[in-house]
Amino acid sequence: MSPAIITLLVLAGAAVLFVSEAIPIAVTALSVEIILYLTGVIDAKTAFSGLMNETTILFAGMFVVGGALFETGVAKKIGNIIKKYAKTERSLLLSVLIIGSALSAFLSNTSTTAVMMPIVLSIVAAVGYNKAKFLIPLAFAANMGGTITLIGTPPNIVVQGALSDAGLTSFGFFEYAKIGVPLTIAGIAYIMTYGYRILDKQHIYCIEVNDKTGFISEDKEKSGIKQFIALAVLIITVIFMVLEQQVGIPLHVVAVIGALILVITGVITEKQAYRSIDWTTVFLIAGMIPLATTLVKSGAANIIADFAISILGNDPTAYALTVVLFILTTILTQFMSNTATVTLLTPIGLAIANSMNADPRAVLMTIAIAGSSSFATPVGAAPNALVYGAGNYRFMDYVKIGTPLIIIQFVICVILIPFLWPFY
Repeated sequence: MSPAIITLLVLAGAAVLFVSEAIPIAVTALSVEIILYLTGVIDAKTAFSGLMNETTILFAGMFVVGGALFETGVAKKIGNIIKKYAKTERSLLLSVLIIGSALSAFLSNTSTTAVMMPIVLSIVAAVGYNKAKFLIPLAFAANMGGTITLIGTPPNIVVQGALSDAGLTSFGFFEYAKIGVPLTIAGIAYIMTYGYRILDKQHIYCIEVNDKTGFISEDKEKSGIKQFIALAVLIITVIFMVLEQQVGIPLHVVAVIGALILVITGVITEKQAYRSIDWTTVFLIAGMIPLATTLVKSGAANIIADFAISILGNDPTAYALTVVLFILTTILTQFMSNTATVTLLTPIGLAIANSMNADPRAVLMTIAIAGSSSFATPVGAAPNALVYGAGNYRFMDYVKIGTPLIIIQFVICVILIPFLWPFY
């Protein structure tokens, strides 16, 4: 049996276990890499590469930085201040969605979620709201906001580079906003209405669940000095993340430096730092990274892509091309990083455009936007994985909440992309 077929079978099995949750989701993720190793598809180094991945390290570091806000009592103070202005649960949710999407247009969606999550948790803890109603919306807002600008999400940059390399006209910095803004507005409207009701019904049980993130000392008041240091480290960490390109220090290194400073200065103890890390999230993302890599290297992703392309036929309409490309990209991006998905499909998209005499810009815009529509699984995008453990979510929560949002984005893209960027 070829490595590609084995990989597809492992992916299918993992999907079934994720949905059924017959075993813990993190155990499923780790089992994936072990099975791929035992079947000879990957070597041991690749199998455990997820534990050394930048995203995994970023998560761990930011969990510690965020946990310090709770351990020192800063979170409680922030929550009490914002409580005066957040009169209702929905008004707070709307604020989170707007701020999250706006920040993500200029920051990475991962760093936006990592920075905002401890703040959101502190607010909902202070006012007594159900945290599960806010964290998935935060992650989704970060994903949507990234579609607004060139630098909002890596897929946009991948597409930009492909156009430049091919000698074609690149997209303008805010050209993505033509489709990104309508998608974000529609997404916010969905979450504030139908999505909110789904979260409300699905997460009554979460109210009684103790925080599994380690943020369990939020009622302890520490000294003013420790509170000052904890807040200063968070602010400086955010600044360095915003200025990543100028400073030259990667996001995950900044997060680790912040965590180390908090422990070295005695703001939190070593045990508190370990406790603040959501290990379910860490092992979830670490286990799925090798699968995403293997989908590309084994040729499994190409099998999926070739099958989808064969559906198009010889003379597809612009709308048929948009539909197939969007569905293909969206399916892959639920289990692969959006960057890997778009990187894989961009050359395929260019080939399709050339063979059908279609405008490559229209094809690549479809792929870029669909690549950011990773809402239906906790492993589809880093922000989704980041909030998974903190919100005590289940895999099916993402399916139930994210699938309607994908459908909404699909409809908008099918209508607007052929109009804004004509294929022919």
